[in-house]
Amino acid sequence: MQPGSRTSGRGRRASAAAAPRMAGLRAALWTSLVAARARLPPLGPPPSRCSSSATARGTAMEPAPRWLAGLRFDNRALRALPMETPPSGPEGGPSAPRLVPGACFSRVRPAPLHQPRLVALSEPALALLGLDVPPNDNAAREAREACEAEAALFFSGNALLPGAEPAAHCYCGHQFGQFAGQLGDGAAMYLGEVCTAAGERWELQLKGAGPTPFSREADGRKVLRSSIREFLCSEAMFHLGIPTTRAGACITSQSTVVRDMFYDGNPKYEKCTVVLRIASTFLRFGSFEIFKPADEHTGRSGPSVGRNDIRVQMLDYVIGTFYPEIQAAHGSHSVQRNAAFFREVTRRTARMVAEWQCVGFCHGVLNTDNMSIVGLTIDYGPFGFMDRYDPDHVCNASDNTGRYSYSKQPEVCKWNLQKLAEALEPELPHELGKAILAEEFDTTFHRHYLQKMRRKLGLVRAEREEDGALSPGLAEFLATLTAECASLEELRLAFRPQMDPRQLSMMLMLAQSNPQLLALIGTRANLTKELERVEQQSRLEQLSPEELLSRHRAHWAHWLQEYRARLEKDREDAGGDAAWEAEHTRVMHANNPKYILRNYMAHNAIEAAENGDFSEASAAGTATPGSRSRGAAGAEAAGGPLRQGWGHSPGAGSHRAWGGQRSSWWAASLQQQASTLGCRAVCDMILITALEVPHQRPQGPESC
Repeated sequence: MQPGSRTSGRGRRASAAAAPRMAGLRAALWTSLVAARARLPPLGPPPSRCSSSATARGTAMEPAPRWLAGLRFDNRALRALPMETPPSGPEGGPSAPRLVPGACFSRVRPAPLHQPRLVALSEPALALLGLDVPPNDNAAREAREACEAEAALFFSGNALLPGAEPAAHCYCGHQFGQFAGQLGDGAAMYLGEVCTAAGERWELQLKGAGPTPFSREADGRKVLRSSIREFLCSEAMFHLGIPTTRAGACITSQSTVVRDMFYDGNPKYEKCTVVLRIASTFLRFGSFEIFKPADEHTGRSGPSVGRNDIRVQMLDYVIGTFYPEIQAAHGSHSVQRNAAFFREVTRRTARMVAEWQCVGFCHGVLNTDNMSIVGLTIDYGPFGFMDRYDPDHVCNASDNTGRYSYSKQPEVCKWNLQKLAEALEPELPHELGKAILAEEFDTTFHRHYLQKMRRKLGLVRAEREEDGALSPGLAEFLATLTAECASLEELRLAFRPQMDPRQLSMMLMLAQSNPQLLALIGTRANLTKELERVEQQSRLEQLSPEELLSRHRAHWAHWLQEYRARLEKDREDAGGDAAWEAEHTRVMHANNPKYILRNYMAHNAIEAAENGDFSEASAAGTATPGSRSRGAAGAEAAGGPLRQGWGHSPGAGSHRAWGGQRSSWWAASLQQQASTLGCRAVCDMILITALEVPHQRPQGPESC
């Protein structure tokens, strides 16, 4: 009994009597779960290692591939890092849930699907593996159908490719700021590493292929809607030029699982679906957290506490394989090598999140177990692209405190890097890791962010001192810009209260009666924002559309004049109008996306796929890196007006004649378009096309 606790004799006797019954119930449930998982197909003998002369072959039971026969596996991670030896008995089955101490991987086997069917292939992603997909035309129909059937068989996990060694990776993580202990690949499986003729090495992973030792009480499955979202976003991010894992294939089936999509007590059956993921590695910050001792807040610890020998193995493998230049430069001095490694991870992470901020991407679940050790965007869950600029935008419905909001992503990535540095101790001294993070992250982030935004704005010459004001002041500018091109309806929607009036009243009472408790539960900032929304909403209710339009004309004219002056300086630095204009146009087209994966686009593809039409999802598989070729992000919301003149003007040239009168005209025209096109489209047109003003003033509204 704990000191100070009081329990009656009757309560103690009742507890003692109930204890055996509860223990028996737990044992029965556990036996049932283990028996169910033991019914999965057993693991065969592990394939032999790949060599340059021959590829290890699977068992005779596996069908022989044809299109995929050229994939040569060399599974270096499984040789370099410790593999679990499962305990004997039924509890040691491949997918039985358990702690996995002293190992980085556990052997598993994909659970077969009923009637797997291809949803989509990404031809650019599969080309990384040296795979050519036959064209989708009549002449090559049979060949393509054969490839699609093979993809459905092997990329669903129903059959194993020769040389594949399926395994699940053990890692831990801080989730929403709290250490969660062992997590691991609960719904993903390492297949192996493919070596290509170009000398590249790519890890293949199946997401949604069934239970693993890290699935806990879950089934290890993914469904069609979440798989299509990951497939589309992985490839969209690549074509936007953002570091990301890739998606090579999406396979659905007639197997089903029960899911409650809205967590509202209305579950339904959904089709099991698997995504083939491709990356140089899927190791993450949390891979190094398996050594963490008991956390002071949660009491949880990693499964491999005290195993510094494995931490050293992991560092040797990661640096030697993915950072060979660092290994070559500092191989004889481990501390310097590890410091250089952490410095480079910090820089890559800072550049990655800067790229996110430049396209309005919100990850949604920036836990340490979702942060790539090589600086890739990884694990697409409740992600989203902002439809309008909102620094407080949260795309994850379960993120009640806004920890992973759009504006906080750089801060959270830096916090996660701090946790990585802690996980590398003692191989990276604490003070050294802390100093590297302080020295590198903010500087790298702001430098890359400013560079990207300068190019979006068409500033192609040498950076000027005044450009530094663009980075720290840009968030405020964008907020003002958005407010001044949004319709009244959009503003009212953006500032609608988030709290129930009764909840707000209770919070206000708590703020007066017990401010210390309010601060402790972390709702003070949310309360302040909610009060700001209520106040802003009240003002908007008293505002007419005409008043909103007239209020900002002067501001638009002033901003456009300043922008024109900065462009003039950039043009003068170039030393020639024609060369500058060509470079200016090329750079803007290359850095401002024509299309962004809006939620409605993904929803349309999912809705069609659920009705048996995979055309919208598969269209992404044949996409080329032309998503930045011309026009503005948000073009899908304003396609007509963009085609009619808001895009690049063939007559665009010198901006000398663009005076105050023209600025006023453009300001009025842009505001008039806001109610029709929506604020995001107008914002993008400002940033992208306001520069490309024709020599002569357009004659009437038809030019708009």
